[in-house]
Amino acid sequence: MTENVEKAIQVFSKQGSEHMKKSRVAMMTAVKTFEIQEYDIPEVGDDEMLIRVEGCGVCGTDVHEYKDDPFGCLPIILGHEGTGEIVKLGKNVKVDAVGNSVKVGDKIVTSISVCGECDACKNTPAKTELCENMGCYGLTPDDEIHLNGWFADYLFIRKNSNFYKVNEFDVNTRIMIEPLAVAVQAIERAKSTNMLTFNTKCVVNGAGPIGISVLTVLKTMGVKNIIMIDGNDKRLELAKRIGATEVLNFKNFASATELIAKVKELTNNVGAGFVFQTTGNASGFSTALKFVKRGGGFCEVGYFVELGEVSINPHTDICHKEITLVGSYAYSPQIYPITIDMVRSALDIGIPISEMVTDWYPLEQITEAFDKNMSMEGLKIAVGPRA
Repeated sequence: MTENVEKAIQVFSKQGSEHMKKSRVAMMTAVKTFEIQEYDIPEVGDDEMLIRVEGCGVCGTDVHEYKDDPFGCLPIILGHEGTGEIVKLGKNVKVDAVGNSVKVGDKIVTSISVCGECDACKNTPAKTELCENMGCYGLTPDDEIHLNGWFADYLFIRKNSNFYKVNEFDVNTRIMIEPLAVAVQAIERAKSTNMLTFNTKCVVNGAGPIGISVLTVLKTMGVKNIIMIDGNDKRLELAKRIGATEVLNFKNFASATELIAKVKELTNNVGAGFVFQTTGNASGFSTALKFVKRGGGFCEVGYFVELGEVSINPHTDICHKEITLVGSYAYSPQIYPITIDMVRSALDIGIPISEMVTDWYPLEQITEAFDKNMSMEGLKIAVGPRA
């Protein structure tokens, strides 16, 4: 009996070893074109890791690259909201980016890497999200290794990468860590104005993954009064469950003027103390500026790529109201451990982070996953085996 079990283990191990010799990838070879390709998996060096991908979210940035290649990265394996299991570990890799010990079998997520040499890295070390040479798995052009993005069977982690052990979370929650990090960065930018407190009346414009993430962080911090605005009732229902005090479907208003008037009505006829603009939409930006009260604050967190210009009135929108406006761009590596603790706190108070991932597609159906994302249905769309 024991001999048969040992033989079975040997056969299983051999099959696993054979399986890990190659990896499928969803290579974006041209605008709006994915090809499922297969590559040999390189030998893992002393300072490297091999990750079996369990899933990866489709980000709005992925969609922008898919539509137009604004980063000039083709060919590329997209996917930066990923998570997976360590299956091979170089002998020098002992801990993650915050010093937690790691071993084969641990679940991880990755963050950006910074160069340490550009002006931002040298002169504003607390703001390395502004690094001119930021590295990010899933936004790196193809090279001889190939396994550079999470839309694949395996990801190859290079030396000096920032990664974090997150064994305690299910795969859906792990996928949401990256968009939640974007939201934590936005909240940190808002806090820098000294205008965000427990009783600040806030508006979150847009209930997509980033807007829902901003709402999650605000509620976890204890902010009580939050108005969420979107055109999708299902997303607004989730926002209500997370803790939005009011939800407004802009499609129910005949004009932007009526929507602005409703926001004022809900804020003692003065406007919001702080507005988070997450839509990545030019008209959404100009409308959201009008939600802010005199002396209020505004954070733009939706424009991660060039999406065109917008018309505003500097007098009525900014100067007369004397608003404080900040931008938020991605996040620094230091934001990730803050985000992971925020996730723990959010789960403690019952926020359903796992439910934010609404749809799953296998790798070979990645085009359908992107179509689903662009249809604005569901919330976070994921690609992978969902192991």
